[in-house]
Amino acid sequence: MSPRTRAVALRVLPALLLLVLALAGPWLAPHPIDAPVAAPYAEPGGDALLGGDQLGRDVLSRLLAGGRDLVLSSLLVAALVTGGAAVLGAIGALRPRVGRLVERIADVLMLLPAVLGILLVTLSWPDGGRFAVIAAAVVLGVPYAVRLAAGAAAPVAASGYVEAAAAGGERLWHLVLREVLPNLRATLLALFGLRFVAAVYLVATAGFLQVGPQPPAADWALMIRENSSGILLNPWSVVAPSLAIGLLALCVNLAAAALAPQSGRKAVTVL
Repeated sequence: MSPRTRAVALRVLPALLLLVLALAGPWLAPHPIDAPVAAPYAEPGGDALLGGDQLGRDVLSRLLAGGRDLVLSSLLVAALVTGGAAVLGAIGALRPRVGRLVERIADVLMLLPAVLGILLVTLSWPDGGRFAVIAAAVVLGVPYAVRLAAGAAAPVAASGYVEAAAAGGERLWHLVLREVLPNLRATLLALFGLRFVAAVYLVATAGFLQVGPQPPAADWALMIRENSSGILLNPWSVVAPSLAIGLLALCVNLAAAALAPQSGRKAVTVL
C-alpha cells in the first residue's frame, strides 16, 4: 500500500465507521428509545451507560438510534444540492445568458437567512416533518453551490474539445453530461463534502427548533434541546449528541477532501 493510499484510508475510515454506526444504531440500542430505565437525569451507571435523559430514558440507546435519519437526510440533501448545482453551473457556463439569470436568482436566495428559510418552508409545508426540512435545506443550499460549480465549469466550457463538440452539433445535454461534468469530479466531490456538512447543520438546526422531528423521536438535535435544562445533572445527555454531530460533519468533510482526485501537474525530476 502506497503512502498516499494509506493516508487516504486513514482519513476515510473514521467517516465510514461513523456512517455505519449511525445507520445501524437503531439495531444496536440496548434499550427501547421510549422506555424509562433510570431516574430523570440519572448519572451514568447500571443499565444506562450514559445515564438518563429528562424522562429517565437511556441516553446511549437514544444516541445510537438518533443518527440514522440525520445521516440519510443530509446525504439526500447533499446529493440533490450537488447534482442540481452541477447541472445548473454547467448550463450557465455553456449558455452565458442562462448563467447570468441563475446567478441573479442565487444572489437573491443567498440573502435569506438560514433559520428564516427553514421556518418559512417547514411551517408552510403540509404537516411539516422530515421532507419539509429536506426541501428547505435544498433550497438554501443550491444558491451557494451553484456559484462554485459555475466557476469550475467555466474554463471547461471554454476549452477546445467542448467548443469542437458544440460546433459539431452536439446537443446541450450531451455537452453537460458527457463533456463538462466528467471533468468536474474533483470539484463536485469536494462540494459534496461541504454540502453534507452544511446539510447536517441545517437539519440539526431544524431539529433543535422542533420544526422537523417531534418528540418522542430520537434525534441528536432534539436530544440537545430536550436535555439542555439538565446539563448540570447529566452532562452526557447533551454532550454526547453534540459530539456526535460535530464528529460526523468533521469526518465526512475530511473523507471527501481525501477522496477528491489530485489536480495539477506532477513534478518531474530532471536527470
